[in-house]
Amino acid sequence: MSASDPLPPKPPARPARVSLWRYVKLFREDILSAQPAKLYRAWMAEFRAPSFRSFMINQPVLIKRVLKDTPDDFPKSDRIAEGLKPLLGNSVFLTNGETWKRQRRIIDPAFEGGRLKETYPAMRAAAESAVARLHGQVGQVGQGARLEVEEVTSHVAADVIFRTLFSIPIENKTAGEVFTRFRDYQRSQPLLNLAAFVPLPRWVPRFFRSGTRANAAKIRALITELTETRQQAIAAGTAPDDLATKIMTTPDPETGERFDAQEMVDQVAIFFLAGHETSASALAWTLYLMALYPDWQERLAKEAVALEEEGFAAVSKLRLSRDVFREALRPYPPVPMMVREASCPVEFRGRSVPKGAQIVLSPWHLHRHERLWDNPDGFDPTRWQTENGKQCQREAYIPFSAGARVCTGAGFAMVEGPLILSMILRDFKVETIAGEEPVPVAHLTVRSKNGIWLRVTPRASAA
Repeated sequence: MSASDPLPPKPPARPARVSLWRYVKLFREDILSAQPAKLYRAWMAEFRAPSFRSFMINQPVLIKRVLKDTPDDFPKSDRIAEGLKPLLGNSVFLTNGETWKRQRRIIDPAFEGGRLKETYPAMRAAAESAVARLHGQVGQVGQGARLEVEEVTSHVAADVIFRTLFSIPIENKTAGEVFTRFRDYQRSQPLLNLAAFVPLPRWVPRFFRSGTRANAAKIRALITELTETRQQAIAAGTAPDDLATKIMTTPDPETGERFDAQEMVDQVAIFFLAGHETSASALAWTLYLMALYPDWQERLAKEAVALEEEGFAAVSKLRLSRDVFREALRPYPPVPMMVREASCPVEFRGRSVPKGAQIVLSPWHLHRHERLWDNPDGFDPTRWQTENGKQCQREAYIPFSAGARVCTGAGFAMVEGPLILSMILRDFKVETIAGEEPVPVAHLTVRSKNGIWLRVTPRASAA
């Protein structure tokens, strides 16, 4: 990246000092722009109020301690569940302790290495379907179509989840309705709201934006319909060998118990959130970056010739696409912040951290940290071959979290993302539109305030 290249969009930081009420107002509008610029340099920051204390940590040794060395001392904060409980119930994303460990023992085998090869045909079919839809959309609008790509990536990511989890395409009536309602839900409910940071008494009512609870209830009803149908197929011996069947028939190796129907609904809800929302966010930002840096786009389009080979082996040839996708996850991590809670008094950097204090880990700030990364605000997929890039990847790169609670689907995502990206760029050229620079904001994942609009042209026409 040269000095004349544009920088990827970054929301403005708030003024260094604001009142508590001003901070609350900014936070409710958007968690990213509510933070001061100093957090991109700080190893740790403390936020105090009369009733609680919160610590944001950016120092690699502290992050390692919380996520890898002593994770049981820092369970996921119960306050995270405040906004997501209506949709996710007691899913593996929200639970702690023995409940969480039991859930992971049942879920993890479905995502082990060999399963990626088995799910690849469904993943590729979803990508091919997305490319066909794009050709149809561009054909309707005309050459150089102006398209909102978050809609495109949300659609294909949802299709991947339904095909790999339940062996049904997004065109299935139930799948389509889940997707539509989830799209409405993600715009109305941030992953982290004020309740994740401010302890509220149990008697204080929790308010949700209009339609949020109703959408969550309908999504869960639709997922219940899918899981009950699959249970019947399993009992009849007619169930396809997909991820849902694998998870529903896998016993806990310690107790022999399987998920009951309600537990499975909880898990499917988080699979859809984690596997659809995060992938859609990452893909949309990667496509924008390819429009912003056309030289990289052309390199990926040429590399995509490897996809003439339809088997899983083609994935290993998408090296540049993988580096580009990995780099996009750095400035635009789908989950911008994670919250843990100190279960006992500890000490960070000479400061006492009391029991019950909130520990905030922010991939958003860590991945752009000025004391860790070379060219932190720039776009440079070659950084992963440098010593600085390799060290930061080990110590300061957590788009899928790290340690015991690392995302089960991390390997899945690193096949899905480069594959779909390559297939789209093989057939289409994407360009930025003057005056349409996206502004990152935090919904369920990092999205653009007004969508990501690009000009999309079939490559035969572009040539």
